[in-house]
Amino acid sequence: MTSKKNLKFNLILDAAVKVFAETGYHGSQVSKIAREAGVADGTIYLYFKNKEDILISLFRERLGGLVAKFKASVEGTQAADEALRQICTIHYAELENNPELAYVTQIELRQSSLELRVAIGQAVKPYIQLIESLLVQGMEEGAFRPGLDVKLVRLLIFGAMDEVVTSWLISGRKYSLTAQTDATVAFFLRALQP
Repeated sequence: MTSKKNLKFNLILDAAVKVFAETGYHGSQVSKIAREAGVADGTIYLYFKNKEDILISLFRERLGGLVAKFKASVEGTQAADEALRQICTIHYAELENNPELAYVTQIELRQSSLELRVAIGQAVKPYIQLIESLLVQGMEEGAFRPGLDVKLVRLLIFGAMDEVVTSWLISGRKYSLTAQTDATVAFFLRALQP
């Protein structure tokens, strides 16, 4: 995409996050997203097929950016246990700093159709694979117990962080999400270490 097109694409995604967070995915209209983005209704359809495509693109783009941050952070980390800490830190910090995105990723996803959740699941897949690779690395290093069921454990780790974020949102964000990092990582490491 050219930079002007890319700018408009991201402007629409930013507007969609805000509108979905305010009115819910099902209560949102493409025209409201267009208005929030400051573009004509028809402009939306130059970039997206429909409202579902906006939501799927939102997950793909925003989670893709998050996975890129995870990978960059992990590349500078030698040990798998420290890499796991980095992932948890970034996960909580990014969502705490963007509560509208947190709301859309945590609450709206659960209210979507199975077909839509499957499509969004494809956007989450690289993140799950990154966690799996860290588990394998940790077993190879001897930092994690040998014989872990990495397919199951990767989901348990992702699901635990996911639930912590959901609980934070439901509480009305009355406490610091990033302050939960140490206890979360300690819990994971107690379960993973030999």
